[in-house]
Amino acid sequence: MTDQRREDRVLRVRDVFEGWAESGRGQGMAESHIPFVRPVFEQLPLPRDGSYLDIGCGNGYTVRWAAEAAPEGRAVGIDVSPRMITLARERSTAYPNAEYHVASFPDGHPLEPGGFDVIYSMEVFYYLPDLGEGLAEVRRLLRPGGVFACQVDFYEENAASHSWPEDVGLEMTLLSEAGWREAFEAAGLEVTDQFRVRLQADEASDSWKATEGSLVTMGRRPE
Repeated sequence: MTDQRREDRVLRVRDVFEGWAESGRGQGMAESHIPFVRPVFEQLPLPRDGSYLDIGCGNGYTVRWAAEAAPEGRAVGIDVSPRMITLARERSTAYPNAEYHVASFPDGHPLEPGGFDVIYSMEVFYYLPDLGEGLAEVRRLLRPGGVFACQVDFYEENAASHSWPEDVGLEMTLLSEAGWREAFEAAGLEVTDQFRVRLQADEASDSWKATEGSLVTMGRRPE
């Protein structure tokens, strides 16, 4: 992929998410994600003095959870959308250990290598121009023994998601469960768990949320 095509892809993603933030759709997405994300967040090994990063943090809800869970630590969110970051900062004034940056990923962020105990991301990594580079950067940002949880609803086994690139107008990388494990391993992350989070049928606004669910792949940077 040429540098120009990479830049164009990043800008398209930014523009889409800026539009969602301006229209209020971003808030609706956050609310729909929370039932899937909360069970994953509760499994993350974040110590009270730990460092946490959310890549594609949206309005910052997991960063606020992390700021509460690690009151002696640091909770960081990055997002390519300036409007999302503005909203996150407005909602996080009560959390002095929370910080946010407008930044693209894996390039263009101010984060130091080896600085995080836990990194989390929801519905972001399939947008990256180069998934392998993104996962390698996660490994670089993790401390030895640190954990990365990557959650996606767009994956091969979830047939209901396959039209999303056309629906949204963005390129996306479609991988199977096995493909996500292989991508983690190729980037030097040990896969420690992989599972799906499903809703009860009477709580699911779309049937796939109860049948296929949201795919979580968890990896660890070796010591």
